[in-house]
Amino acid sequence: MNRKLYIAACASLALAACAGAAITAQPWTQGSTSAAWQAQPASTRTIGLGLPGGATLAPQVVFAGGAHLLTPTVSPLRSLSDLKLVGGNGFVAVSDAGDLVRGELRLDDNGQLVGLDQLRSVRLTMLDGQPISNKVDGDAEGLALLDNGDVLVSFERDHRIWNYGPLDALTKPREVPRPIWPFDDNGGMEGLASHGQQWRVAGEDGGVWDCTISECVAVQIPPQTRPRDSDYRMTALDRDPSGDGYWLVQRSFSPPMDVRARVRRMDERGNLGPVLIELKLPGTTDNFEGIAATRKDGKTRLYILSDDNENPLQRTLMLAFDVADQ
Repeated sequence: MNRKLYIAACASLALAACAGAAITAQPWTQGSTSAAWQAQPASTRTIGLGLPGGATLAPQVVFAGGAHLLTPTVSPLRSLSDLKLVGGNGFVAVSDAGDLVRGELRLDDNGQLVGLDQLRSVRLTMLDGQPISNKVDGDAEGLALLDNGDVLVSFERDHRIWNYGPLDALTKPREVPRPIWPFDDNGGMEGLASHGQQWRVAGEDGGVWDCTISECVAVQIPPQTRPRDSDYRMTALDRDPSGDGYWLVQRSFSPPMDVRARVRRMDERGNLGPVLIELKLPGTTDNFEGIAATRKDGKTRLYILSDDNENPLQRTLMLAFDVADQ
């Protein structure tokens, strides 16, 4: 998403109130089968939920650590717009500039998220295999990993979903079905999640679709009236690993400084459950657009990721939460 969110100085104070010292990320060493990936320098600092009165967590939710990613001014690690987990503690993210990013979660002895390591990136390509060279072509917003390992990426502006093949052996993309809907340039397919060899799409302005290699079928049609930026709009989606349904991020923004995020469940019919996590000032908050879910120690572990829009007043944050079964 390419909106500039002007967060006031109190957001910096909220983050600084519970931030640790910056630690250089452990570098990635290129392997013989990973020539396309390039190591990227960065550091991280641990963060908490900020000042009291910001975060609201449901009784079954516990904060499990956070990391603030610090990068050079120009870096493929900026503008990260979705997130999925891979392997043990690995993750993959996509940027709305057209980069794919991989790394490792750094967890402490208690399983708390304290940093990000082994960061590397590769440029996504067009159908002819040439690297994406402009914003219109590279505005990636959603990311999903199919059961066979294939990487799906959804784009807005030029609305499409492309399959880039296996994560460890990326190929020229091929187009796969996407919802037939007249999305706005900046209000497209923000949520993307896989279920086996199928995928679910959530539109930022509303609407939910289930897709196969043959077609996409509407689960819920977008509302007739386009939501405002100040409304809670869907920005990220992942399959619930504990059973049926999905995990969803919603974001709200009211100029000049009120940016909020919510996390809740979505059932198979696209209906939303109660708000389980809410982030707002004066706590730690930003432009959250990515989510990944896994099972850990008998609970659901959620990671949410913010898109800094390459704006110096925003941050790339990853926060972790544990959700107990009910």
